[in-house]
Amino acid sequence: MLSIESEVLERHLSVFEQKNVLLFGDVRDDFSGLIQPMAKSVAVFSSYFDYARHYNNVEFGLECYQQADLAVFYWTKNKQECQFQLLQWLATASVGQELLVVGENRVGVRSVENLLEPFGEIAKIDSARRYGLYHFRLENVPTFDSKKFWKSYHLGDLDVFALPAVFSSAELDNGSKLLLSIFNKADGLKGKVLDLGCGAGVIGACLKQQFPKIKLTMSDIHAMALESSKRTLAENQLEGDVVASDVFSHIGGRFDLIVSNPPFHDSVDTAYRAVEELIAQAKQHLNRGGELRIVANAFLPYPDLLDKAFCRH
Repeated sequence: MLSIESEVLERHLSVFEQKNVLLFGDVRDDFSGLIQPMAKSVAVFSSYFDYARHYNNVEFGLECYQQADLAVFYWTKNKQECQFQLLQWLATASVGQELLVVGENRVGVRSVENLLEPFGEIAKIDSARRYGLYHFRLENVPTFDSKKFWKSYHLGDLDVFALPAVFSSAELDNGSKLLLSIFNKADGLKGKVLDLGCGAGVIGACLKQQFPKIKLTMSDIHAMALESSKRTLAENQLEGDVVASDVFSHIGGRFDLIVSNPPFHDSVDTAYRAVEELIAQAKQHLNRGGELRIVANAFLPYPDLLDKAFCRH
């Protein structure tokens, strides 16, 4: 099934004929397969591991360096993330580069005009079902400095670092604060600990700082979160493994503690898929006597899921 963004692009299939095409941004379907027969080549780049792991032709990472005659950027749900990804890629391109940008009005795709206007000609060429499609031609190659996108803050003795669109990027959220408050040194936490959906790495790094003997693993689906967690650990001289995984898809072994402030928002909508998998599969990844500790808003239906998976909570 095509996303609405791809359905808008489908109205313009002729532009892909005999072109080397790059799809990047928040790509969520197999539009590449649709245009493959008419294009000279199609490459796909994604910073989202939950999407990338399902397709052999998708490159997963933080920064994209693939070149193309025509690139298509799927607008993400975070303006600063879009700015990071677009400027990073355009800084590697040449004058005359063509780019299409497609996205939903309610998540800010209209702002692409102000974002890209200083660097070339941009015009809206189509709209449908509250989605817009823009054409851009590069005239002034931008400079890109990733340092400008980093945010940091202090949390006691811990320095937290984060890139755009990463959870807990500006301050410690109330949920993570509550979760961390239940740990104290008297507990003597030890063994293998998994921080699942690590974001900027706040929870895992705090636990590693408080309990240095634990063997820490941190995971997330978002390349920006993984890079943020790596830096948070490095800047605080803390050790831990940081891995890309869609819930438990690429997590090996068992743990004495799985801890998470799980996401329940898919862009501007509420989605429970990741949380349901976390709770349903956690038991298979815990050592005997191991614990799952998560935090959630009171309105979310987690108690029933926990009772079903563990018989109690």
